[in-house]
Amino acid sequence: MSSYSTTTTTADDGRRMAITAVHSDIIQTLILTKLDGPTLISTSSASSQLKNLCSDDILWQKICNSYWPSTSNPLVQNAISTFPSGHRSLFSDSFPAILHHNTTTNICRTEYRNFSTPELISAVDIHFEENILYSKVVKTETKSGWFMASPFRVDLLGHKETVTTPVKFEGDDGICKSRLKENMKLSWILIDPKKNRAVNMSSLKPVSVRRHWLTGELNVRYSTVMASGADAGDGGGLVQCGIVVTCEGKEGGELHVREVSMQVEDIDGKVLCGKDSLVILQEAMEGRRKKGKEGEEKERYDKFLELRKLWRERKQRREKRSDMMCIVSGITIFISFWTLIVLGSRS
Repeated sequence: MSSYSTTTTTADDGRRMAITAVHSDIIQTLILTKLDGPTLISTSSASSQLKNLCSDDILWQKICNSYWPSTSNPLVQNAISTFPSGHRSLFSDSFPAILHHNTTTNICRTEYRNFSTPELISAVDIHFEENILYSKVVKTETKSGWFMASPFRVDLLGHKETVTTPVKFEGDDGICKSRLKENMKLSWILIDPKKNRAVNMSSLKPVSVRRHWLTGELNVRYSTVMASGADAGDGGGLVQCGIVVTCEGKEGGELHVREVSMQVEDIDGKVLCGKDSLVILQEAMEGRRKKGKEGEEKERYDKFLELRKLWRERKQRREKRSDMMCIVSGITIFISFWTLIVLGSRS
């Protein structure tokens, strides 16, 4: 049992007890359990006593399970048990209000290619109006040649599996899109159980909600744009981890989530293969994190789309110039060939 502290402070004409004079059991059970993750981290820096109390793994486990119900899955719990500081390490790696910035551009590219983890664990949670809508944990094998060479894609729902949402499609497309954009939040935590690292690859809030021109389905997109030090893909280092929630429904009925998937794309829109995607994900896990401003991921996504448009325009111009060079070369060769024939026949 912890002992009491006798520290007191005086203010005005009255006496007040400092937080260090409160019994540690009271602090831990009645105060710290009421705090959210960021506040708990700030509290831990106030004193050595609070730092010790705030490092309790059960406390952090409850916080992680509250933010991300999928982290209570036994597969995730087993992976977290090997993290340096348990659930606090997971929270520090995965708290959603962060931006991923590359800080490893000077490391040799071949070092990234040695991505030795045999599997990745995806812990995914979808909330609607602060209520859990869907939660799932999937394991992705990463060592086979098929995975390394194929386009990287992780799917959550089975072929006939759907999730019902509280949104009803009444025929007003704008209202339906607005409700999804404002109220549907998604977290996708990728865990490397071998290196004891994790990263949240979702923007938490949608960066766009669009109706597919052919199928009529609504695609809710979450995106994290990063700079790749490994220079994977053809986009000069910029890549996007895109998560798409596909919703379908009939007029007057409820919308259903039909598909949830994640892919990594370069600036040209090409889906990266498993080998190159692992390079990007390793950089995201090992890079520094910065707390982002509200809407910053949306701004980065919009900027990414602008750069993609410019990139494709430049690419088209290069291809046109290349085509013209080929045409000119072909004509030159043709004229030269017939010139030789004519001169040869005269001689």
